[in-house]
Amino acid sequence: MYRFLESTVGQFMTPAVNSVTRQCSMAEVETLFKRHDFDAFPVVEDGAILGIVTKFDFLRIFAFTTGQMVPRYDELMKRTVGDVMTEAVVHVEPATPLTRVLQLMVNLKIRSFPVLGPNRQMLGMISRGDVMRALKQSAPRG
Repeated sequence: MYRFLESTVGQFMTPAVNSVTRQCSMAEVETLFKRHDFDAFPVVEDGAILGIVTKFDFLRIFAFTTGQMVPRYDELMKRTVGDVMTEAVVHVEPATPLTRVLQLMVNLKIRSFPVLGPNRQMLGMISRGDVMRALKQSAPRG
């Protein structure tokens, strides 16, 4: 387990990340959620992260109150990522210790974090699966 204590995001992150732009429609995002087993997609333009769109953000467009008419499904699916994305994104850097990532995941109940470089450029993602892989590789064999 001592190896895990020394592990960093840069060692275990997933560098090739599927992302979307602000102009992507909810219908396109729904297709991406079905095609890939991801809970979120970073919103990236010109290499820089603008936000993140999650399955929760997707579901939130269907929430309504008694004072609000429910739009038709087709109308909601035409909305863009820019309309619903979360702009305040908790992110990590390649040098962040995995112990810190694990702590953030547990405390914030977040499944993955974007990994950003010094100019907010998107370098990859670190997910629960990546952390679990690091834990397994660090475990003593016997």
